[in-house]
Amino acid sequence: MDDDIEVILQDRRAGLPQQHLDNPTFTACTGALLLGIYRLWTVFALPGFRKVPVNLKVPYLPSSKTQTQNVMKVLRGRRGCLADLGSGNGRLVFAAASAGLRCTGFEINSILTASARTRAWWRGLPACSVSFVSRDFWKTDLSDFNNVTVFLAPGVMDVLGEKLLRELHDEARVIACRFPFPGWPCSTSEGQGLDQVWAYDMRVVRDHLLQAPTLLPKAQTQ
Repeated sequence: MDDDIEVILQDRRAGLPQQHLDNPTFTACTGALLLGIYRLWTVFALPGFRKVPVNLKVPYLPSSKTQTQNVMKVLRGRRGCLADLGSGNGRLVFAAASAGLRCTGFEINSILTASARTRAWWRGLPACSVSFVSRDFWKTDLSDFNNVTVFLAPGVMDVLGEKLLRELHDEARVIACRFPFPGWPCSTSEGQGLDQVWAYDMRVVRDHLLQAPTLLPKAQTQ
C-alpha cells in the first residue's frame, strides 16, 4: 500500500507548481486525503474478507441502475425465491422484491448488510419478502432458490458455476451481471457493455454440458 501511495503522490507532483509541493500544509492535507480514502476503502471492502479464501475474494462494486433494470427484464415472469450473491447495498434485492420474488441477499460485509437491513426497515418491507444475511454464500447450500443473481469477478465464475451445478435444480435460472459464465449456453441476454446481463436456465446448461462431461462437476457425471 505504501508503494501505491508513493506512485499517486509522484503523479500528483508532476502536475503541481513547486511552491505547492514545498508547502507543509499542502503536504499534510494530501497525506490526510490519501489516508482517508484508504480507510474508507477498508471499511467497505475488507470486513469479512479474512473469512473467504484468497482465490474467492471479490471487492464490493454496486450495480448500476441500468444493470438492475436489465436483470429485472430477464427475471420477468419468474416466481419463487431469489438469492443475490454479494448483495452489497441491496439495490437488486429491492427491485426483485417489488416484482413479487422472495429475496435473500448474501453479503459477507457486515457494514453493507446492516445498511441494507436499515433500508428495508425504512421501506417497511416484511422479513418474509426481503432478508439480508451476513453469511458466506460459498459455504451455503443454495438448493432452495430457483433464481440466483450474481455480480462477481470473472476469476471466480468457473468455481461458482461448479457450485451452482451441484446445488440448483433444473428449473432454476441464474443471472450473471457484466461477466458471463465460461462455457455456459445463455438462454437470453439484455443490455450491452458494462451493463449487460446473461440469463442461464439450469436444465439447458446441464443438457449442454452433458455433451462434454469433463466440464461437469464430479457429482454430475457419476
